[in-house]
Amino acid sequence: MKLLKIVMQNMPRFKGNIDIDFITKQRVDEDDKEKLYNVFSNIYTNQVISFIGLNASGKTTILKVISFVINLLNNEALNSIKSKEILNELSEKEKVIIISYFYNENSIYKLETTIAKKVNHVDNEEKLVIVEERLWEKDASKVKTKKGLFDFRDTDIRIERNEKEQFLLDDVSVMIAINKEKQSNFPLRNMLMWTNYNMLNILGRFPKELLTFLDPSIEYFECNVEKKSADIRLKFYGSEEIILNRPSEIERYLSSGTIKGINVFMNALFCFIEGGYLIVDELENHFNEEIVTTLVRFFMNPSVNKRGATLIYSTHYSELLDEYERNDCIYIVRNRGGIYAENLSLILKRNDIKKSEAYESGYLEGTVPVYEAYMALKKALSNVKAGKGDEK
Repeated sequence: MKLLKIVMQNMPRFKGNIDIDFITKQRVDEDDKEKLYNVFSNIYTNQVISFIGLNASGKTTILKVISFVINLLNNEALNSIKSKEILNELSEKEKVIIISYFYNENSIYKLETTIAKKVNHVDNEEKLVIVEERLWEKDASKVKTKKGLFDFRDTDIRIERNEKEQFLLDDVSVMIAINKEKQSNFPLRNMLMWTNYNMLNILGRFPKELLTFLDPSIEYFECNVEKKSADIRLKFYGSEEIILNRPSEIERYLSSGTIKGINVFMNALFCFIEGGYLIVDELENHFNEEIVTTLVRFFMNPSVNKRGATLIYSTHYSELLDEYERNDCIYIVRNRGGIYAENLSLILKRNDIKKSEAYESGYLEGTVPVYEAYMALKKALSNVKAGKGDEK
C-alpha cells in the first residue's frame, strides 16, 4: 500500500489545511525516474520528503500529524496512538477532517474521516471518536492524469459510517476492513520518541559494514535479547571484548553519532525490506554531513530501496536540500498566525537554483531569523554585566 496524499482540515494550531503530497507534483523526466518509485502508470512518489523551517515553526508537529494519520490507516485505535497529542487542543464543538488517498492492488482509495472529542462531564474524561467516515475506491487503470487521481466525484462510496450507525469501536477506522481483506497495511518505523533520547533502541546483530561506516575501530557489536537480561558484546580492534547487561551502558563506549547511526540505519534497513515509512525528527542531530547525505542517497537509490520505502524527516540543515534535484519533495514550514507547510515547487519554480542559498538568504520568506529579533537579542547580550568574580 502506498500513500498518495494527506489532507487535514480544522487542525488545532494550524493555519488553513495541511496538504502533504507523496506523489511528484512536478514533471518527471527520464533522468528523474531512477530516483523515484513508480506506483503505477505515470504516477511516481518521492522517496524522501523533507520539512525544513526555523525553530518552533512546527516541523515536529507536522511529523506527528503524518504519524497519526498512518497509524489511523493501520486501524490503530485513536486513543492508543502516541501522537494523538496533536489533538489535545481540540474543543468539544470542533471536528477535524482527515482525507487520505492511497493505492493498493490497482485500486485508488479516498478515505474521509471526521474526528471529534467526546467529554464525559461526570468524571471529566476525554476521548477521541470517529463521528463520520466514508471510503471510496476506483480502478487505477482508468486514471489518466495526476489531477484525475484525486477526483472521486463520479465514484460510489464503498463503506460509510456515521454517528448513529456505528458498527465498529468509535475510535477505530473502517480501514480495518480493507487491511483485513487485502492482508496489508502501511509499515511504519517512527523515531519521533527518540528525538531527545539518544540511546540504542534496536537490539540484535548489527551488520559489519554498518559498524565500519559509523566507527572503523569497532570489530563487532551484537546484542542477544533471548535472555532475560540483554547479553551485549562489544569489541574494538586491539582491545578485549566488553560485556554489558543494559543498553543504557553502551553510551559509555560508543559516541552519540554511532548510537544514532545504528538506530536510524537499522530502521532504514527494515523499511527497505517492508517498503514502508521512516519518520525521523531533526535528522542531522548527532550526525556529520556525510552520514546524513548517505542515508538520503540510499532512499533515492533503487538498487538499495527496491520496494519504494519513504524517508520523512525534519531538519534545520539547509545544505541538505542541495542533495535534491527536485523541489517537490521539500516543504518549507512556517508559523505565522498558525503552522503551515508550503511545497517548495510552488515557491521556487526552477530546479537549478541552489536551494540552500534561497533558504538562507530569506528569498523564500520566513526562513531566516527576523532581523529585529536578532538585533534585540544582540543588544540584550551586550548589556549583560559581568558577575563580581568575573570582573577584571
